[in-house]
Amino acid sequence: MSDVTRILSAVKQGDPHAASELLPLVYAELRKLAAHKMAQESTGQTLQPTALVHEAYLRLVGEADESHWDNRGHFFAAAAEAMRRILIENARRKLRDKHGGGRRRVDLPDLPAADQEPEDLLALDDALATLAAEDEDAAAVVKLRLYAGLSVEEAADALNLSRAHAYRHWTYARAWLRAALGEAAGES
Repeated sequence: MSDVTRILSAVKQGDPHAASELLPLVYAELRKLAAHKMAQESTGQTLQPTALVHEAYLRLVGEADESHWDNRGHFFAAAAEAMRRILIENARRKLRDKHGGGRRRVDLPDLPAADQEPEDLLALDDALATLAAEDEDAAAVVKLRLYAGLSVEEAADALNLSRAHAYRHWTYARAWLRAALGEAAGES
């Protein structure tokens, strides 16, 4: 009987210390399994193999009524299923409207081009005026970024804002402007 099978048997019998002995023995194999699962995922995945291993392990050991594995193979099959479920839940979460609803990221241009259509430049100016009425600091960061060519850090220094606040304003303003300019162009 292998150490893993012995510890699984102890977990099954309710030994409270057996679960803590299990992780060091199976961690490397779970990590390989997670890395294999993550390699099959699309690019841009934010979940890391280590986080996947830890989440799967917590689910496996944390569910007292379901932690009855017959042997090593049964445990790893349960671990693979737990990882699959975590990846599916993560994918579903990303597709929710709250997390972008599957929309693709579209960056605003860093600087308005001199050859940009006049209608587009006017639409941007109108959107910036509306944004300034709602959030003056965010509009100021955008103006410094787009028209003066400053970085977010330089804009933060110029406006006496912390870098974190400047980044928040820049992130918010880009999303706000993208939505406003999309509506102005007749997109839904």
